[in-house]
Amino acid sequence: MENTLEKTIGEMVAQDYRIAQVFKNHKIDFCCKGNRSLEEVSEKYGLNMDVLLGEIDEVQRQTNNDNTDFKSWPLDLLADYIEKKHHRYVEERIPVLKQYLTKLCKVHGERHPELYEINEHFNASAGELAMHMKKEELLLFPWVRKMVNARQKNEPLGQPHFGTVKNPIAMMMQEHDNEGERFRLIVELTDDYNPPADACNTYRVAFSLLKEFEEDLHRHIHLENNILFPEATILEQKLGS
Repeated sequence: MENTLEKTIGEMVAQDYRIAQVFKNHKIDFCCKGNRSLEEVSEKYGLNMDVLLGEIDEVQRQTNNDNTDFKSWPLDLLADYIEKKHHRYVEERIPVLKQYLTKLCKVHGERHPELYEINEHFNASAGELAMHMKKEELLLFPWVRKMVNARQKNEPLGQPHFGTVKNPIAMMMQEHDNEGERFRLIVELTDDYNPPADACNTYRVAFSLLKEFEEDLHRHIHLENNILFPEATILEQKLGS
């Protein structure tokens, strides 16, 4: 128990992703704001620590087929996974969601003007995410793979033009925060993805896809903020020592 309390909530989820469900249930951001302790989030959200710990213990007792130990993966494999799993998902889902949201605005925008804001926020997110992922794919991830290769072959690494891996990581984390905030606004505008009583099937499907998109983004950001980025920083320090 003491070991749990010493960890940040991001580290707890990195160790066992099942714990993420507890934080999701209480609307606690474990990906962009995963550097907080359990005590901090308990105070901020007015939650009982013993209740939280009990919920964490309960989910850890449950079997879960989706409890991959990403912390044990080599960093180059994790970068490949994020790129092929999460980046590809974002690229595939964005045009689908844009089409749905545009249609909703045309058909239901007059009765539900919040749809225009939702559409605006999502389109802004789509553009930012596209640029963000390219920076990871062309700059950060190749350097991570190069560090792993240098470690395996015991070869000198050299100096990247960005000075240290901490610099692009800081930029990526700031952009993660921006998208986290944008989706918090979308959650409010959609009433936590609950369509109104007069919603048609298209309306319901669009909100369901938006919710799925946000959940994938949370896991995507979690893998980077709480596992890939800290481990890449440690690896760089080891290679430089």
